[in-house]
Amino acid sequence: MAAVGALSRIARLGSRICKNRVTLSGNSQRRGIAACIDPSHGLTDEQKEFQKVAFDFAANEMAPHMAEWDQKEIFPVETMRKAAQLGFGGIYVQPDVGGSGLSRLDTSIIFEALSTGCVSTTAYVSIHNMCAWMIDSYGNKEQREKFCPDLCSMEKFASYCLTEPGSGSDAASLLTSAQRKGDHYVLNGSKAFISGGGDTDIYVVMCRTGGKGPKGISCLVVEKGTPGLSFGKKEKKVGWNSQPTRAVIFEDCAVPVVNQLGEEGQGFNIAMKGLNGGRINIASCSLGAAHASVQLARDHLLVRKQFGETLSNNQFLQFKLAEMATKLVASRLLIREAAQALQEDRPDAVAICSMAKLFATDECFNICNQALQMHGGYGYLKDYAVQQFVRDIRVHQILEGTNEVMRMIISRNLLSEL
Repeated sequence: MAAVGALSRIARLGSRICKNRVTLSGNSQRRGIAACIDPSHGLTDEQKEFQKVAFDFAANEMAPHMAEWDQKEIFPVETMRKAAQLGFGGIYVQPDVGGSGLSRLDTSIIFEALSTGCVSTTAYVSIHNMCAWMIDSYGNKEQREKFCPDLCSMEKFASYCLTEPGSGSDAASLLTSAQRKGDHYVLNGSKAFISGGGDTDIYVVMCRTGGKGPKGISCLVVEKGTPGLSFGKKEKKVGWNSQPTRAVIFEDCAVPVVNQLGEEGQGFNIAMKGLNGGRINIASCSLGAAHASVQLARDHLLVRKQFGETLSNNQFLQFKLAEMATKLVASRLLIREAAQALQEDRPDAVAICSMAKLFATDECFNICNQALQMHGGYGYLKDYAVQQFVRDIRVHQILEGTNEVMRMIISRNLLSEL
């Protein structure tokens, strides 16, 4: 019942904030969605309602600013807070602390739609949601009540701190230490490539409280302004420019023991649980970019003329477009299957989530890249949205576990003793 209430709230607020336009992002797409790639297929009426709200929000509140946010490296705080008014700040956080209480599938549907307006901003929102879920799921009553309401409203923003300069894919080798001294942990070390770093308020930090390996890792919530917490320079990136990325540095940073999530030594498990959902979320962001790019490519082929006729009459390009549409729908189906598996806590959930992240981020990048190619020289201009989709989703093949690590997880599952 809580989820149904959240759906109604999202639809009601959406009608208030958005202007009921059904366009997608890009260069003001005017044509409708072809039936064969319609993302609403198979959804319930309630899911179609909040999907429409998310598409409308993307078209009205995000797409018109996507290029400016990218070029000026603007972190669109107020726009994200508007999204939070729709329930998008804590989509799968429980309602008693301000969340929408929706499912993993519902979350994927929303992130796919929002990403048609701006991948970079939606990707940050997905990370923020993951952090809020981790506190909601592993925090005690006091922690949930202290942190989750402000995160769900996006009055405060969160960052996920796992990666270090010396530990990327080998996350269990992290070195950031947390030594217990009375009622505090004293942190020393640094985290790398942290989305939102320096601009956000809450840092969910994986740190070493014990010996080597995953069992020596714990999870602490560190609040901005804590003495000993500082940040590196803002990184210059190929894409994801609407969210800042910085190193997060701890120098004798004293964090109260009451800010520990779960038990001591449970941090690595918490981090991996978060990433299972994070992989579906980031794959869904790639899906939105690919969906928008297929539409942009189709529209371009229908109007661009070469050799006396529109490019849409060229059979080679027709076949390429067909392949793009097929891979788009295949990606969507796999992502939604993974979301369902995670929601049901199925034994195959970790492998299926890895498959979805691997397949969708690879194929959706190829779709966007092919769409750029179909635009010819125009696709390489920043006046055209397709180039930004290409730049923004390239990193999805790297973060939340590289696609090489996804292959390791899948093969390990296949070859394990049954």
